[in-house]
Amino acid sequence: MTEETEKLSPAEALAARERQLTYQHVLAIEGNPLDGEDVAMFEMFEREGWTHEQCRAYIIEQARKAAALPAAE
Repeated sequence: MTEETEKLSPAEALAARERQLTYQHVLAIEGNPLDGEDVAMFEMFEREGWTHEQCRAYIIEQARKAAALPAAE
């Protein structure tokens, strides 16, 4: 991922945090809670103040890396 200096404003970061907590709660209700690794990733996004575009780019990059790994037997 490229280094970008753009970050969310404090108000945008708070709104994103509230949406994330709601999303996590809904997933738990549906029986599909986030695991610790996922929660840590979202906490990193919040801590770093990443924009939604930066978060998407990171997730896509991680998915591509995981897809490139050979399957464990």
